[in-house]
Amino acid sequence: MFLALWVGGLLVALIVVGLFVFGLRRRLIQRSGGTFDCSLRWNVPAEPDLSGKGWVYGVARYSGDEVNWFRVFSYSPRPRRVLERSAIEVVARRMPEGEEELALLSDAIVLCCRHRETRLELAMSEDALTGFLAWLEAAPPGQRVNVA
Repeated sequence: MFLALWVGGLLVALIVVGLFVFGLRRRLIQRSGGTFDCSLRWNVPAEPDLSGKGWVYGVARYSGDEVNWFRVFSYSPRPRRVLERSAIEVVARRMPEGEEELALLSDAIVLCCRHRETRLELAMSEDALTGFLAWLEAAPPGQRVNVA
């Protein structure tokens, strides 16, 4: 009986510590400012896929000429993807359709992009989209920026 209580208490303590570290990581990512909620779908096929598959919820942070994208449900302190401003090409903008509406936040707008040769989609709020497009267009002189 004592062993069961001890193991149960240890399990609860581990869960609490895990949640604390999870929250601390998010706080550290957002501490420097310039963050916004942003879902990402990487390596999108040429034909539109409205099934909602492949979307990963995350937080993006501006860092100079890069956007660092972090998975929300991760303990890693490093960004999962780094998107350089000069390599991002905006191809189209659209509203979520079909099952995508269930996979994304309610006010999300999908931005279809190309980063080097990889097709990707970013889903963010309209305010975050305005800031993202302004950041893209604010590239230093001499850099190529492609915004559709």
